[in-house]
Amino acid sequence: MKNTTDFEDLLVDKYGQKGTEKRDQYDADSLAFRLGVMLKEARQQANLTQEQLAERTGTKKSYISRIERGLSDIQISTYHKLIEIGLGKNLNISIG
Repeated sequence: MKNTTDFEDLLVDKYGQKGTEKRDQYDADSLAFRLGVMLKEARQQANLTQEQLAERTGTKKSYISRIERGLSDIQISTYHKLIEIGLGKNLNISIG
């Protein structure tokens, strides 16, 4: 591996430039994982089980579990519902 100066260099070395199929898949999987971790942390802080969150939002426990493990490609509207309705928190999205 060449001299790496930052994380982006590592990603390019391993998955290629943004816009390539392999890199796009990595980015999607990474986002799903990060959203899952954030949901799990917020749910645990609210002292809710996956089943309780599912009941509050009209989903299934297995779906909550898949999201938390980064195995489900979730739409923003669904994530919004889980955070705002299910957990009673505000979801803020910024584009920078």
